[in-house]
Amino acid sequence: MDRREAMLRELNLYPLWVQRHAPELTPSVEAAVAEEPPAEVLPPDVQPSNAGSASAPDDATLRVETEVEDLFVAEPYVQRDSGEDSLREFQLKIAGGPLADVAWPELKQKVRDCELCALRAGCTQTVFGVGDEQADWLFVGEAPGEDEDASGEPFVGQAGRLLDNMLMAISIKRGDNVYIANVIKCRPEEDRHPHVGEIAACLPYLKRQIALIQPKLIVALGKTAASALLDTDATIATLRGSVHDYNGIPLIVTYHPAYLLRSPMEKAKAWQDLRLAVATMRL
Repeated sequence: MDRREAMLRELNLYPLWVQRHAPELTPSVEAAVAEEPPAEVLPPDVQPSNAGSASAPDDATLRVETEVEDLFVAEPYVQRDSGEDSLREFQLKIAGGPLADVAWPELKQKVRDCELCALRAGCTQTVFGVGDEQADWLFVGEAPGEDEDASGEPFVGQAGRLLDNMLMAISIKRGDNVYIANVIKCRPEEDRHPHVGEIAACLPYLKRQIALIQPKLIVALGKTAASALLDTDATIATLRGSVHDYNGIPLIVTYHPAYLLRSPMEKAKAWQDLRLAVATMRL
């Protein structure tokens, strides 16, 4: 088994199934996905029992192939209406003022010394982010967990290993033209979801990181990251499959790796999102 096959198996995306009647792609999108694996994939546990034979597919197979008929659709790039800036102004205000002139060393120190919410008192250390500070790719998660709190680095536990496999599946890797961060820099107790006030207190730090990195693409991992960066309460289901805008930077929404570990059947959808990210980066 080669390395790529192993990664795709980890993502429940192997063997690969090719769509019967693929929709016509525009030349730009066709070129962008030309070297990618076939988009239509079936997780191993939903494949028909005769998947390895040469016989005609049964009705169940045809039904599944129909359900993935539109697995990859390149959505138009839509500029988001920024709306009112009151929330942004509030976030900057409670973070001690605008961070527009803050460079990396000072920003890291501000995060280490932050006491704007109660989370700092309950965590071992802050988890600032890791990777290439001039990366083209930026992946944003929710908050550190127990493993991240102990190591000081985001995505180092089981979810981190899955994220690394997701990166390798699209031929990129941690630390190489990739930066990984979270909306929240301190671990919430018992790994609960962060509160609105905690997000508001911490978000200016992430926004300054984005301003310093100036990535070509942001991938929001999970609802917390997507909601914070896009200022929306929309569900992941409605946000997936489209290219959004964050201050002029394309942003794609997908599932958080921790969620994918609990819901492995959704890994095929995450693969769609990753392919959309690759196609967007190449346009």
